[in-house]
Amino acid sequence: MLKVKSCGCLFGTEKIVDNLFDRPRSNIDTVRKVKQLVIGHFNLSEATIVSIAELRCHEEGCPPLETIVTARHEDGTIQDWRIIKPINEILPEDIKLLSTK
Repeated sequence: MLKVKSCGCLFGTEKIVDNLFDRPRSNIDTVRKVKQLVIGHFNLSEATIVSIAELRCHEEGCPPLETIVTARHEDGTIQDWRIIKPINEILPEDIKLLSTK
């Protein structure tokens, strides 16, 4: 999309780029629920940091949207799990399947 731009004696057009960071955020309650499911299923300690990120992929053969769950343990080890669903569609059954992967 082009927008006409006028600055004093300068006149022209500039390309408007959609804001990459202006997309809907996940519901915080849903994120907390998924974190609690992961913490409970894997019996993680209070010192373990659990983070959840929803990622979009535009490459061929890649799921369009997936959720990455990361556990950073007190001893420095890191575990990652991928769920090929948006955060708001994750069910307790999806968390139970993580341990088999």
